[in-house]
Formats: sequence, structure tokens, C-alpha cells
Amino acid sequence: MTTLLGIGSRVHHADFGDGVVINVKSTGYVVTFIQHGVKVLKFDSPLNVLDLIEHDSDQVSLFDVEQTLSRVLQRWVDQTEVVPLGDKWKGGKLILKPGRTDLAAKEIPIDTFFHKIVMVRDRLRVLEQRVNASPLDDEEKINIQQYITRIYGSLTSFNLLFKHTEHQFVGEKSMADA
Repeated sequence: MTTLLGIGSRVHHADFGDGVVINVKSTGYVVTFIQHGVKVLKFDSPLNVLDLIEHDSDQVSLFDVEQTLSRVLQRWVDQTEVVPLGDKWKGGKLILKPGRTDLAAKEIPIDTFFHKIVMVRDRLRVLEQRVNASPLDDEEKINIQQYITRIYGSLTSFNLLFKHTEHQFVGEKSMADA
């Protein structure tokens, strides 16, 4: 019976050189090789074990930890979520043409403008969370929340840029929507 390698085991592969097991999947090992990057190898791949770390079924890979931490940061910190721009806008430009003929027009890539809109949305979400967690009295929290909701409503004009509706701004809803 072959010993199952654990995360952190150092190995040598004839084609890829030295590497470290960074995850163990049901189909094989995920190994980061110094010269060739990340490779997925079947359990029966010919590996020379340089330093064995025994497999522990309770171990969590660094990749899994990073993914989880990333989701937490996106939710609770001033971290911008990756939000896709609508396909029809990719590579486009926003042209700001002044009413005066003696001034030049300004062109901004839509991707840049969209990124700034997403940052405003994400910062509003953080502000909302901080208000909810603050020691303010309930009436003051409600007043600030209503103001934030009106800001979201003012930003709904930019919803046409978002690829997915779940990323869009939502303002006040009528009683029929609630």
C-alpha cells in the first residue's frame, strides 16, 4: 500500500523538478513546482518523495484558506469585489464633451469608470455595515440607513454597465416591491 502524501510534502518529478504538495484532491495531488508552477498529478504519478508529511484528512489547503479569507475580506472590509462589466461595454470609452467649443473633450475607458463605480458601491456597503454595528441609537441608525438607500437610488443610472443584475444598485422600493 502506498502512503498518501500530505500537504507540505516535498517531492521531485522527473519532468517538473522539485515541488511541494499544496493540496490533496480526490483525484490526485496539487503540486507547486519551482520551475513549472502548479500542476495536478494523479496519485500514481512517479514522484520521488524528498520530505514526507503524512496525510491528515483534517488539513485544509492554503488555496482553500486563501479563498475563504478573500470572501470574508470582500464582505467585511474595504475590499473591492470582482464585478464584471457588461460585455457590450468592454473596450469602450466614456466621452465627456464640454458645452464650450474652446475646451477639449475628455475620454475615459469605460472599464476605469466602471471600476470606480464599483468602489463607490462597495464603500457604501462597508459604511452601511459600520452604521449597523455602531453604538448609535436606533432612530439615528434608521435616518443614516435611509440616506444611504437614497444614495443607492441615485446611482441606479449606472446599472446598465453591470453584467449581472445581482451586482446592481438598488434604491428605495415601493410598498408593492417589498
